[in-house]
Amino acid sequence: MLIPATRYHDCDAALTFMTDVLGLEPHAVHRGEDGAIVHAEMKLGTGLMMFGPWDKGPFSAFMADPRAAGGETTSIYAVVSDLAARYDRVVAAGAEVIMPLESQDYGGSNFSVRDPEGHVWSFGDYDPMKA
Repeated sequence: MLIPATRYHDCDAALTFMTDVLGLEPHAVHRGEDGAIVHAEMKLGTGLMMFGPWDKGPFSAFMADPRAAGGETTSIYAVVSDLAARYDRVVAAGAEVIMPLESQDYGGSNFSVRDPEGHVWSFGDYDPMKA
């Protein structure tokens, strides 16, 4: 099992974006005594991704802020069955679509969106586990 993880400066805004715009579901959200998110897990189907704040823990030193790096160093690809509806949801929310919904030569279709902190998310109906 692989579980991608990243960092955000504004974890509450990231949680809202992932939930309201991308359609992910919170699996677990852990908050510190001050109420700030210290660790969160987001679910899509059977997949999971984790995130936390930049200023918590030594692991942040090994992460690159995509805005400071001039672009993302890796991205998340999510296989979904409601691709067109999810694309419409992202567009309606005014998110920054960096690659529009289109068919791919290798099969399936996908689109990519950049979240407010510069992380790149791709959604598609091509499932490499079934190819």
